[in-house]
Amino acid sequence: MFQRFVDDMRVSAGVAIRLTTLAVAAGVSLFITTCFLAAAAFVFVLQREGAVAACLASAAVFLVVTLIAAISYIVKQKQNRRRLEEAAREAAEAAKQAKAQAKASATSLLSDPATLAIGLQLVRTVGVRRMIPLLAIGGVVLGLLAARKAMPTETKED
Repeated sequence: MFQRFVDDMRVSAGVAIRLTTLAVAAGVSLFITTCFLAAAAFVFVLQREGAVAACLASAAVFLVVTLIAAISYIVKQKQNRRRLEEAAREAAEAAKQAKAQAKASATSLLSDPATLAIGLQLVRTVGVRRMIPLLAIGGVVLGLLAARKAMPTETKED
């Protein structure tokens, strides 16, 4: 079983490395292509209009590309923030529902006549003097478990 886990990890790591290598190669190729296109456009405008116009045209093109990238980044950040806020709202709602369900089940458990009869029979069998320390220990353990479940878990923020 452990060997299968290791093999699966090895295969997934190999696939991730290959995909990353392909993405880097595509990025480098795109950068080189962009450089040559920018140089060709610069030379074309330089021959037609002059050096100043060629520089201004190149700057304008790169300014537009930069603005598009910045706007895309801001939009993506807002989408991620909305998604995280929605997930937090859903988690809070789920926790509220779980708490209400636990309270309802505890209430229904204590109001069940069969549970009360079993509890009384247990007290009669064990004895009141022995039952009080057992209930105290059980209460402490229950409190520790409830506190442990109530502690917030760590979340990764992107």
